[in-house]
Amino acid sequence: MNRYAEDTVPIRIVHRHYPVSLDGMRMPEYDPPTEVMPAFMDWPTQKLPIIVKPPPAEPVSRVRELLGVARDIAYVSFGKYGQYLVTVATLPLMARVLGTEGLGLLAIGMSSYFIGSLLVDLGITSYMAARVQESSETRSPAEQTASINRTRGTYLVIRGGILGAVTLALAVVLAVGAPEYLRMIALGLFIGGVWSMSEDWLLIGQGRFGASTLYQAVARIAYLLLLVLVLPRIPTAEVALLCLLGNSVLCVALTWWDTWRGFGPPGRPRGVVALLRAAAPVVTGRLLVTSYGQGSATVFGSVLDAASLGLYSASDRLVRAVQSLLDAIGFALLPRMAKRGGDERFWPDALRALTVCVGLACAASALLWLLAPVVVPLIFGDQFADAVAVLRLEVLILPATTITSFITTAILPVRQDTIGVLIGALVGTCIAGVALLIAARTHSVWTLVGGIVAAEFAVALWYLARTRGLIVRERAAGGPLPAGAERRTR
Repeated sequence: MNRYAEDTVPIRIVHRHYPVSLDGMRMPEYDPPTEVMPAFMDWPTQKLPIIVKPPPAEPVSRVRELLGVARDIAYVSFGKYGQYLVTVATLPLMARVLGTEGLGLLAIGMSSYFIGSLLVDLGITSYMAARVQESSETRSPAEQTASINRTRGTYLVIRGGILGAVTLALAVVLAVGAPEYLRMIALGLFIGGVWSMSEDWLLIGQGRFGASTLYQAVARIAYLLLLVLVLPRIPTAEVALLCLLGNSVLCVALTWWDTWRGFGPPGRPRGVVALLRAAAPVVTGRLLVTSYGQGSATVFGSVLDAASLGLYSASDRLVRAVQSLLDAIGFALLPRMAKRGGDERFWPDALRALTVCVGLACAASALLWLLAPVVVPLIFGDQFADAVAVLRLEVLILPATTITSFITTAILPVRQDTIGVLIGALVGTCIAGVALLIAARTHSVWTLVGGIVAAEFAVALWYLARTRGLIVRERAAGGPLPAGAERRTR
């Protein structure tokens, strides 16, 4: 055996050839250099990522999905529109304590409340909620959280600036000793703006209707307690509005506590001008719609006396309370419709849901028309007996307002159609403007109610035509999708 056998190891010789000769002129006269490496050395390897195909999600049964929709509708009914239900519960107290004139002044303040909420949140809460669902399918959780925080910061700066301007206007009105009519308008604008500072839009965008309802319920209970304890001692319309301010502050605090815990502080504002530009047609359209809808008392208060507005308010509160239950369907379906924005089932499901909503609205309208002679004296008292006929006329708007609400809440926000909302608002405002001119001459509550009914039906017809136009256009173009959406065929 070789005497060097114990001192050697196997080697592998790897030739390394040079492309040219060492001196650049002739080939070397010796063997090319070699590299000595142990034979047992492992060659370098590269780790490749393991691709794991996730298991397919279990299909949700139709019954379970319908039960989930019904649950969310119940949540939204008491949460977002709970002020109507609470108002119905407290109407006997307010009607008997304030009377027809006091209730008319309160109607001005409440209608200004809705206008103030639109001024501050720009009427784009549905669009912002739909954007939350769209980003959840195209971004990672970390990217989605960062995007939401940037949106929160931008939205907060805009709302805070508008609320500051409204607060300044209220201070000026109080300082100069303006008439009671103007004080109620300014106070209603401020309280509505405070309510719009909440983060309820983010909870709805996440589909967390249970949390939203819980916070709204706590605030509504506080509102009820304040009304029962304070209003009989200080029976004025201003005190009733200040009780609503306490409800708004509590709701804002609870929603911000929830979102701060889940997402942290809002991010640095970005794209303020872009968001304002996108919101301009929406807020303009919503303000125009509110002028002949929930804010009609503020507009027509300049040509009608307080007693006539009190009769109208008695009717309008009952109609809007029923409408709030129907509006909740659109809000409950918004996250689901946003998820199906790129799905082939979007339009069939939307039209099916719209048909169900209209059927429920017709049934509710007929029932309230029949019960009007019993409901009005029972809730408001005998001094509001003339409101029965007013209620029977105004209740006819329920099918029309349901069509408008569902399309503008669950369909157009998903399709990012802001121009359609603006055109529909212009149609209703033109008709309501004609009614306002006539009311300036007649000073009759019938002119107010008749103009509102005509405006609501004209707007509903426009939105039906707009929806049909969107369907035809998307089918002809191969179904264009909203930004960030992906087509799914399942």
